[in-house]
Formats: sequence, structure tokens, C-alpha cells
Amino acid sequence: MVSRKGVCFVKVERGKKQKVNINEAKQEDFEQLPGIGPSIAKKIIEYREQNGKFTSIDELQEVKGIGEAKFENIKEYIMVK
Repeated sequence: MVSRKGVCFVKVERGKKQKVNINEAKQEDFEQLPGIGPSIAKKIIEYREQNGKFTSIDELQEVKGIGEAKFENIKEYIMVK
């Protein structure tokens, strides 16, 4: 995934778009998502460590700092696996 001027591009491998798996993503992976900086990326990882794997992308909204608007901006770039 590449971020340029607030626009997020999904990484393409072997002709397929690759979404960020929020259950395995590292801080730098989260920081490539639109509107996610170091502080929120860290909160996502802390939430995952304390609560276990996400069961759906909607659960990401339980993380402090991820409201409805921010979630709407990133949902097309994320997945759970």
C-alpha cells in the first residue's frame, strides 16, 4: 500500500489488490491507511493485543480514535482473516 498526499493506494501483487489484514498488520501498515497516524496505529495494535483478533472490520470502531467517519475512509482498504 502506498500513501501520497492523503490518498491511499492498495498494493497490487500478482494482479490482485491486497487489503490490510487488521489481525496481522504492523504499525507501519496501519499508518499507510488514510487518516491513521502513529498514535491511532498504536491504539489499534494495543486493542488487538488486549482483546484478541478482530472478528470483523466493524470491530475496529471499538478502538478509541476510530469513529464512524474515519472507519468509512478506511473500510475499503482493510479486511480480517
